[in-house]
Amino acid sequence: MKKTLYIFQNGNLRRKDQTLRLETEEGNRYIPVEDTMEILIFGEVDFNKRLLEFLSQKEIILHIFNHYGYYAGSFYPREHLNSGYMILKQAMCYQNGEKRMGLAKLFISGAVHNILQVLKYYQNRGKNVASIIESIRSLQEMINASTTVEELMALEGNIRGYYYQSFDHILENENFTFENRSKQPPKNEMNALVSFGNTMLYTAVLSEIYKTHLDPRIGFLHATNFRRFTLNLDVAEVFKPVLVDRLIFSLVAKKMITAKDFDRRAGGTFLTDRGKKVFITEWDKRLKTTFKHRDLRRNVSNRRLIRLELYKIQKHLMEEKNYVPYKAKW
Repeated sequence: MKKTLYIFQNGNLRRKDQTLRLETEEGNRYIPVEDTMEILIFGEVDFNKRLLEFLSQKEIILHIFNHYGYYAGSFYPREHLNSGYMILKQAMCYQNGEKRMGLAKLFISGAVHNILQVLKYYQNRGKNVASIIESIRSLQEMINASTTVEELMALEGNIRGYYYQSFDHILENENFTFENRSKQPPKNEMNALVSFGNTMLYTAVLSEIYKTHLDPRIGFLHATNFRRFTLNLDVAEVFKPVLVDRLIFSLVAKKMITAKDFDRRAGGTFLTDRGKKVFITEWDKRLKTTFKHRDLRRNVSNRRLIRLELYKIQKHLMEEKNYVPYKAKW
């Protein structure tokens, strides 16, 4: 499997013959392109047009993050698998109100199921989340009754509001209290972790979309408007509870990330460079973690699971097989 390259150093990224060279004050590092799927840049790195042409040729996506760890943008190479047929199918589904709502409801249903699985997991370990589970279940029953995407998004927001209340019960750590969801900028340590983790998931899904016939600009739950990418936001909803949130709980519970790994600046709270490196090291491990897929009856990685989800959406749009969102079972 091709690898993800994370760059935290400052320097220059250049094409060198048929490979890449990262030039830093510590020296040069050569990066074999045949083993590289995507590059995520967190440091101050300069590159040129020649590099971008080479990345496009090798079908390598480049994701850029600013000093605070915010997603700044992507170099999304020319889509080698892009399909006019699939773009038309996506557009037709988006423009058909009933079909769009059908897919949007499925994304939310998958997300809520996985939220409840996470909560039941911790309830079985003695965490006081029973009342939160009941509140979410009562809202879950309203998903199918929603008549507009806006109404569905509001319902999803209320469900996540209850879900985020559970974080304090699960962690029981005074240095990591949730309070209220805040972003751009996050106001405390827990919000900083959620925002950073969600960003990692959005970019991972975007990279997987690139390997399919789907167009990332046409989403269904998140409106296709002036945003460049929306489909990755839709699909990420399904995986946030099981990939991002459980990783956060693990990092905090094991004290791999502590209050010392955050800075308060620019009106918000952000992970330090060390904190980001720890998070990304464990995030990369989680994406590579394999499990026995109950339908395929073979081991697949969590990253591969995301790709399989996209294939299911393709089949749904082509009306070959109705989409059923991934639902975790432990």
